[in-house]
Amino acid sequence: MPIHLPSPSQKGGMPLAEAIARRRSIRGFTPQPISQLQLSQILWAAQGITDTWGRYRAVPSAGATYPLEIFVVCGKNGVEGIDAGIYQYNIARHSLTLHYEGDVRLALAGAALGEEGIYEAPVDIVICAIFERTTLDYGSRGERYVHIEVGHAGQNIYLQAAALGLATVAIGAFNDEQVREVLRLDKQYKPLYIMPVGKPA
Repeated sequence: MPIHLPSPSQKGGMPLAEAIARRRSIRGFTPQPISQLQLSQILWAAQGITDTWGRYRAVPSAGATYPLEIFVVCGKNGVEGIDAGIYQYNIARHSLTLHYEGDVRLALAGAALGEEGIYEAPVDIVICAIFERTTLDYGSRGERYVHIEVGHAGQNIYLQAAALGLATVAIGAFNDEQVREVLRLDKQYKPLYIMPVGKPA
């Protein structure tokens, strides 16, 4: 059964210039859970829909091919009211679908050269890509476009985290196949970023 997230806010909040000034890569987190509303806002900033017809998203995508898929690795008591597990973000419905039950943060950290922030943070956002969505239209050049797009999504997560008083860091040093195995993903999913999110230690 899907978990419907609270509606994200598209108005107000911290001014953009202030969020940019506050943006930092922070690797130390408290175990304190984040709220569903905070998670909702983070996911919306990464890939959420920004119009009433569902045509536009929070980040640009080459040819509107939208190759990115987002998985949420939630620790025990990581997000208020959500059990530990791996969840896939359903962009169209702004909801989470359970992909796997259980806390896999330690195994995920092991696949990322032992990065402590991954298992210390209450939740990890893993951004994957299905490259074929873009390369079918743009050939090998599409791979570059996917990498550009994940950069947009990562920066949005950084800025939204800063605006919410949370911390994050973009981690790209990991074994791709091990991350895919920890997340129980099909081979079409290629992990690009792991971004732990939580309150700064």
